Amino acid sequence: MSKRILIVDDSSMMRKMISKILQPGGHTIVGEAKTGAEAVDLYKTLGPDLVTMDITMRGMDGFTAAKEILRFDDKAQIVFLSNLDKDKYGPDAQSLGAVGYVNKHKSRELLDIIENP
Repeated sequence: MSKRILIVDDSSMMRKMISKILQPGGHTIVGEAKTGAEAVDLYKTLGPDLVTMDITMRGMDGFTAAKEILRFDDKAQIVFLSNLDKDKYGPDAQSLGAVGYVNKHKSRELLDIIENP
């Protein structure tokens, strides 16, 4: 089942790479944000089915943005995509209610999480 996805990452190259992974699977990229604050605003405006969220960004980080999104919509589906150590940060993501945590070097795993919940 195709999803409407909001991509959040401060790197334009990473946002393009995520799009290239997801679009062939029939998923639609409804928006892109480069900061946590933009992510919250776009989530409220676009109402995507899923958010891919970087953790380290200037200003509002990904965890804070996820908390804001989940405060707005407690059913929001968020997958964290980061180079930070999964063993160290994965539990934080899980405690927020994230549906997944993927290392950016293994970003193709996104499709498994999205298509096989």
